[in-house]
Amino acid sequence: MSLREGDPAEIGGYPLEARLGSGGMGTVFLARTSSGRTVAIKLIHPQFAADDEFRTRFRQEVAAARRVSGAFTAAVVDAAPEAEQPWMATTYIQGHTLSRRIATKGPLSGAELRRLAIGLAEALRDIHRVGVIHRDLKPSNVVLSPEGPRVIDFGISRAVDQQTLTITGRVIGTPPFMSPEQLQAPRDVGPRSDVFSLGTLLAYAATGHGPFDADSPYIVAYQVVHGEPLLEDVPVALRTVVESCLAKEPNGRPSADELLVLLRDLPADLGQTDAGGVDAGRTRDMITQHHFATPATPAPTAPTTTPAGPDTGSADTPIGRRPRRRRRPVLAAAVAVTVAAIGGGVAALTAGGFGGNSGGDKGNSPAAAPGAALPDGFKPWHKTVPGGREDIPDELRCVARGDALFCGGGGVIAARIRARDGSRVWTAKSPGVPVNGMYLVGATDDTVLGYRFAAQDAPQNPRSEVVAIDANSGRELWSVPSGAQSTAVTGRTQEALVVGSDVVTVDASHSRFEARNAHSGQVTWTSPFPAGTQCAPVPMGPQLVAMCATNAEVDAFAVRHPTLYPVDRASGTLGRPVAVNGPAVPIGVANGRLVLLQVHMGGPDRARYNGVARVAPASRKVTYSRLAKTYAGTPGMADGTVYVSGQTGLVTALDPATGRKKWSRQTSVEGASGPVAGADALYFSSATGRVVALSPSDGKLLWTTDPQADGLTGELGASPRVTLAGRAVIVAAAKNTLFAFDAQKPPKSG
Repeated sequence: MSLREGDPAEIGGYPLEARLGSGGMGTVFLARTSSGRTVAIKLIHPQFAADDEFRTRFRQEVAAARRVSGAFTAAVVDAAPEAEQPWMATTYIQGHTLSRRIATKGPLSGAELRRLAIGLAEALRDIHRVGVIHRDLKPSNVVLSPEGPRVIDFGISRAVDQQTLTITGRVIGTPPFMSPEQLQAPRDVGPRSDVFSLGTLLAYAATGHGPFDADSPYIVAYQVVHGEPLLEDVPVALRTVVESCLAKEPNGRPSADELLVLLRDLPADLGQTDAGGVDAGRTRDMITQHHFATPATPAPTAPTTTPAGPDTGSADTPIGRRPRRRRRPVLAAAVAVTVAAIGGGVAALTAGGFGGNSGGDKGNSPAAAPGAALPDGFKPWHKTVPGGREDIPDELRCVARGDALFCGGGGVIAARIRARDGSRVWTAKSPGVPVNGMYLVGATDDTVLGYRFAAQDAPQNPRSEVVAIDANSGRELWSVPSGAQSTAVTGRTQEALVVGSDVVTVDASHSRFEARNAHSGQVTWTSPFPAGTQCAPVPMGPQLVAMCATNAEVDAFAVRHPTLYPVDRASGTLGRPVAVNGPAVPIGVANGRLVLLQVHMGGPDRARYNGVARVAPASRKVTYSRLAKTYAGTPGMADGTVYVSGQTGLVTALDPATGRKKWSRQTSVEGASGPVAGADALYFSSATGRVVALSPSDGKLLWTTDPQADGLTGELGASPRVTLAGRAVIVAAAKNTLFAFDAQKPPKSG
């Protein structure tokens, strides 16, 4: 990749030749020493250079990388961690990352898989022998060079004798490849945490999916700590070793030296999977007893003759996933669909976008008008709303109605909270495992609607229900079983909508829409889906649209030919169909037209967009615009503008009529969701509770807050987390955290 305008010509006296990629902390360039040796230079992003937290992490990365000098890791050539814009140069390794290899060519097998396993175990041995713990072993941090695999990126590593860097607001690591102790007690992480990560990585290399995969990063984390891994697709000979690596307790796992002995004993060709074979039935306890009954002999240290290499993989995009054969029974109710959730469960339009903070046609003035007042008696506050499943911390989403907030999500069907101080008036809890992205349905003047998920020990109950609750008393009014196919159809987890004084749901058999009076539950109409299709409700201002796809496309999780139908609000009758070039995700309304982003299916990242479609359902007119480039991230819409928030904090504004970029702004809010439009400001926020306010006209940075909760950064597809109650900004964050402050007096950063 050639250098771009604005890239430096040299760094630290090393002339730059090309840009290798850009990641969360920095950009990686290809450079050459005076002797002609190629090196990879990581240059920290300017906005992080002044951040003491990131600078400390970078110093640790340089120190850790310098201590490691094995044949299967990258050697540091030079570094300047104290420079105005810090950088580090490592030897350059030619090759793709493991994540890209799996995404483009599929899983590894046979001798190739065995070589990878042994090479990575040797890398861990070298890393651990010099007293370093990597702590972020994942497919994008493994480069497949012609000489064998190389482990790169020591950005969150630490020495065994070093205190863990404590950072409020960030669970550091990548959940599908983290160990249980890394999620539960980061200060107690030792070398065998890396062994656990290697076990998950080998399962991924052999199958194309992780052993604890789920749609929600929080459910992934829960499975890592409590669940059993799915290893049925891993070749039998390798499976026994992987199982030993995935023991929940660190002492039950082999060391890197012991792991090498186990891997070297494997046959040259690992063979195929055999779910019914004799080895498949062996328990982890039996395997551990067999492997560790006698002390393992440490493998001799191989001479370091192969040049080590670069940091090319740190700029890779997220890993693609292959469909799995079966799901964990424990998550059957929780994860009803397997495509990424784009958007959220709060069911009405807000300033032209979906998944916002309005509970009906009229909304609740989400854009705080100039001179908007604070709720009476308001003071900044910070609260946690406990739910029915406290072992699976989730997030909430809220709507504002006057001085009341109604919030729901995860283990909370709904809660009424005073906007002035965060105190709870009532809470209705859900006993089951939540579905990722399904939060509050919405609210009318007298009724709040949320989702309830059945407990695992109550299989006779509906797996999920829409529940109506009296807004004043918190008393349950009625409930109805709910379908859960919207994400497969629209790319949005939105199974029900509040439309005026009614709520529209999908029935449990996924065969029809049902409209009810939100307060009484009385059915006003039902409307069957067109034959052979699955449909989901889509809001369009005061109107309602059905987005449908064939059963075959829904079952294959590949909706490429969606059809839109206007829905008569009085009778539920579907109008004439409008075909749309898909895949496409509805994100809002502009100038009376439904706006959809067209999804680019190439590459490993599903959340990639390369076009805009605008649909007028009444006239059946559809217009398309191509985007100048493919954008990856979380989409949203406000005041007639489309926004895409990237994983590393880049926010881009796009004109839905032309597809042209209006502006882009790099922020420090990783994995932000939004936007929510306020008075002369757009708000974006991440699961950590870090909030950024940008000017709508040019993206100018107005202010940024510090994190308020320990959450997973880099998430794609989350619905907006900010709610406005007049001038009060209420923010939802990880672990059912809510906090509020005055938009004119945001918390000071740093």
